[in-house]
Formats: sequence, C-alpha cells, structure tokens
Amino acid sequence: MRLTQGCFSFLPDLTDAQIEKQVAYAISKGWAMNIEWTDDPHPRNSYWELWGLPLFDIKDAGSVMFELQEARKACANGYIRMNAFNASYGTESCVMAFIVNRPANEPGFYLDRTETAGRFIQYTLKSYSVQANGEGKRY
Repeated sequence: MRLTQGCFSFLPDLTDAQIEKQVAYAISKGWAMNIEWTDDPHPRNSYWELWGLPLFDIKDAGSVMFELQEARKACANGYIRMNAFNASYGTESCVMAFIVNRPANEPGFYLDRTETAGRFIQYTLKSYSVQANGEGKRY
C-alpha cells in the first residue's frame, strides 16, 4: 500500500533534485520551511514530530536539503514530510506539504469494526505500524 497524503502523493516519489526545486520555489515566495517525521501516518494524525527547528529566514534550498538528509539518516524507517508556511497575513498557514521519505515497507491500515448501542456498527481506521510497536516502544 502506498500512502497518499499531501501534494504530489499520486506521483512517483520525487527525486532530491525535484524536492530541491520545490523548496527553492517555496523560499522564493517567502514561505518558511519545516521538516516533520512520524511512524504513524494515520490520516487524522496531524501531529507529526518536528525535525529540528522551523527553518525561518532560510534563503537557500541547500540548507533545507541538508536538514532533510540529516532527518533521513535518523528516521530512515519512518515517513518524512516537508511543509511550507505562508505568514504574509500575520497568521501562519500551511500552503504546501509533501512526503519526501517513506519506509521500505508501508504496512498500511485496517478497519476495526465495533457494534455499539442499538446495533449501530462503528468503524475505526487503525495503523498496522502502531499495532506492531505497542505503547512505550515507538520512541
């Protein structure tokens, strides 16, 4: 299964040269960059771990690419996402986000079915990666 979240998710994985061009575009627009990672790519998990500090006032894409390479070394078996924020209106808002690293094996998700009051069936989407690494073993 291939996770499809963010910009470019239905395209083949971007090369480093293509990632660098996207970073250069974001910097040319004045957007701040940051890098995040997770081992739980659940669609509702909007709280990925921040890699280092947000890259405000960075003027060259090479600095961002250096941080990406360092994140890849440390989080090789996780998902890494790059985000661009536009603060031109005084409020930061994410204007671009895309996955730049995936684990070799993407375990995917399953539906957990539960019968609740009145024979109502409730479905919950759960991640195989979280099930494989129980509480207290993920970090």
